[in-house]
This record gives sequence, structure tokens and C-alpha cells, in this order.
Amino acid sequence: MKSIEMSITNEAGIHARPAGEIVKKAKEFSSTINISKDGKAVGATKLMSLLSLGVKQGDVVTITAEGDDEEAAAEAIAHVIRTEH
Repeated sequence: MKSIEMSITNEAGIHARPAGEIVKKAKEFSSTINISKDGKAVGATKLMSLLSLGVKQGDVVTITAEGDDEEAAAEAIAHVIRTEH
């Protein structure tokens, strides 16, 4: 299992557009990818679940991926979160 913890720098947090990009990217991998905040984990392929986390700027999230392509999957989701505004 690959795990990446990161702080959210986007001033709007993870809102609809970045959440949509996360879902799109997560569906490219065979690994199971979850994003968690404050102990609540949701699947990265589920848009409404991602939005329900209520991630704001300054929050810390953990990306976990488990499967054949877990390294690439976790890094790709982290990249989307870092770059999507």
C-alpha cells in the first residue's frame, strides 16, 4: 500500500472541479484509491463522497492506493491535488 499525506494549498479546497479531475484520474488506475480527512475515508472515484469530506485550504488529507499500480496511482492523485485550481 502506498500512502501520501499532504496539506491542501488551493484556497477553495477540493471543490467540484478538482474533485472531478481526481475522479477522472483515479479511474485510470486498477488500484483502489482512497482519500481521507479526519479519519473519514472515501473512494477517489466517487465525486459526491469526495465533496462530502468538505476539504478546505490548510486541511491535511491522506491518499492511499492499494493494487498493482499503487505507486503511480497515489502520485498521480497527489499531482492533481497540487496542481488543480
